[in-house]
Amino acid sequence: MKLLIEVSSKDNLYLEICDGIILALDNYSVESIVSFSLDEIKEIKNNTSKEIFIKINKNLMNEDIEKVKDILIELDKIGVDGVFFYDLAILELKRELGLSIDLVWNQTHMVNNYKTCDYYYSKGVKYALLGKEITLEEIIEIINKSKITSMVEVVSKPSVAFSKRKLITNYYKDLGKEKSNELIIHEKITDSNYLLTEDSNGTSFYLDIVTNGTGIIKELYENNCQYIIMREFGVNSFEELIKDTKNYISNNCIDNDYVSKYKKLGDSTNFFFKKTIYKVKK
Repeated sequence: MKLLIEVSSKDNLYLEICDGIILALDNYSVESIVSFSLDEIKEIKNNTSKEIFIKINKNLMNEDIEKVKDILIELDKIGVDGVFFYDLAILELKRELGLSIDLVWNQTHMVNNYKTCDYYYSKGVKYALLGKEITLEEIIEIINKSKITSMVEVVSKPSVAFSKRKLITNYYKDLGKEKSNELIIHEKITDSNYLLTEDSNGTSFYLDIVTNGTGIIKELYENNCQYIIMREFGVNSFEELIKDTKNYISNNCIDNDYVSKYKKLGDSTNFFFKKTIYKVKK
């Protein structure tokens, strides 16, 4: 099992203590707190032997295609380990250009069953970032039944939605107030807070609580999950968490003190133990 991380600042990439890093590409990624230029990605890749994955996970417009072609060719040349994609144009461009770069299916809520994962695998996709709305039981079923290599996000403020609209800008404009790039909203039915952030691509929605999946890492390890992901945004003492998690994995996940220690991240396990049930309203 390998640990991938996504940082929230360029000041510390923690490359010496993790197995790999996910870098969001400037202008072509969403639901990330910090993004990197192609030149910055090249420099990072040239100075580490750790795995480097790139996020190109926004809906692409026709005018984006030629630029994205050039970007994929450059990423293929420098040998990044994979590209997270949302728009199916990425899959088609890989085929059209004859690239060897590996892809990570990253269509959020749609990555939720092993048969669809196998379909994408048959089309040349090596990895899948499993949806955040499925249970641990369903995650393990995909890991065991699909040929695709599964990635599971275990610690993060989970992203739940994205809009191309500048919703925060519009909100403060309507109120006649000075704009902030972040906004907390309260959803009354579930009594949950959501954090909104805005950049040039649009507005990202996050559940404003850290999902603590440290307690499921052992079961993922025992079922041969190849990658777990931790995102720094909103997580305190992230460097310590990385070090402890790497030690935990290296010691076959038998250290009960690790799970006890990281109860401090909170008791939110998101959907790992909560099935989504749809009922007809009478």
